[in-house]
Amino acid sequence: MLIATSRTAHTLSEARPAPTQIFEGDIAAIAQGSDTRVIALKNGDLFICTQTSAQTLATGIERDIECLIALDESPLHLLIGTGESRVYACKDGKTERVESFDRLSVRDKWYTPWGGPPDVRSFAKTTDGWVYADIHVGSIMRSPDRGETWQPVTPDLHDDVHQVATSPQADNRVYANTARAVYVSDDRGRSWSHRAEGFPYYYGRAIAVHPRDPDCVLATVSKGPHGDAAGQLYRSDNAGKTWEHVTGGFPETVSHNIDTFHIAFSKCGRALAAVDHTLYTSRDRGKSWESAWRAPNKIRMIA
Repeated sequence: MLIATSRTAHTLSEARPAPTQIFEGDIAAIAQGSDTRVIALKNGDLFICTQTSAQTLATGIERDIECLIALDESPLHLLIGTGESRVYACKDGKTERVESFDRLSVRDKWYTPWGGPPDVRSFAKTTDGWVYADIHVGSIMRSPDRGETWQPVTPDLHDDVHQVATSPQADNRVYANTARAVYVSDDRGRSWSHRAEGFPYYYGRAIAVHPRDPDCVLATVSKGPHGDAAGQLYRSDNAGKTWEHVTGGFPETVSHNIDTFHIAFSKCGRALAAVDHTLYTSRDRGKSWESAWRAPNKIRMIA
C-alpha cells in the first residue's frame, strides 16, 4: 500500500505495524502496482520506485495531475489524468497526450459547479484491459483497449462522479460513487442500478472494492460538499443492494467529507481509511477498525 500526504509518501506492508517514509516533495497523485510505486509531483515529474530501484521521470505535463494508474509494470505503462480533462499515456519513459480522449464528442457537456474546467478525477481498470475514467463533472468514459480509444458509458447514473472502482474478480462490474450516492453496472457501463438503501445522505465521495469478493464494498457519504458535511463510512456485502454504517473503532461521523482516495483495500483484503492525520485499518472486511498510525500531515490519498 502507498499512503501520501501533500509532502510525504509512505509504504505499508502486511509485515510492518506502521508505514515507512519513501519520499518527500510536493505530491499531486499516487499509484501502486504489484512491485512499482509511482508518485506524481506538482511540477509534472514522476518518482518511480521498486524494491531495488528509484528514478525521476520528467513528463512535460504542464496541467495539474489529478490521478494516475499503472496498466503494466514491465515495461511501465501509465495513464495520467489531469485538469482540463486530459489523459496522457506514459510508456517506456515517453509521455504523450491521448488524442482519442480529446476527440470525445461529449466533452462540450462536461462542467464544474464553480465554472472552471472539469478534471479527470479517478481511474479504474479490469484484468482484461478495460479502463474507466471519471470526469468531474461529466460521468464516466470507458476504454476497451487499455486507453487507446474511448467512449462514454450509458448515462444512466448521476453525472457528478467522484470515484470509479472495479473488481479483479468481476471484469464486467463497475462501481461509481456520485453526488447521488452509489451506482453499479454489471455490463461494463452499458446500464446502471442506483444502490442507496441504508444511506442517510446521498452525497458520495470515495469507494473501494474487496480484491477477492466483488460484492464487498466500502463507500463514504455525507450531507454535501461544504460546511458541516457529516461524513460517514458504510459497507456492503451484497454489491450495494443494502448498506450498513461502520462505527466499530471508526469515527461514527466526521465534520467533513471522507474524500476520494481516502479508503482502499490491499491485495490481501486489508481495508484502510484515512481521516485527517489518522490511518485506520480493518482485517475483517471493514466491519471493525483500529487506529494504526498518525501521519505527520493530513493524509490525502491511499493507493
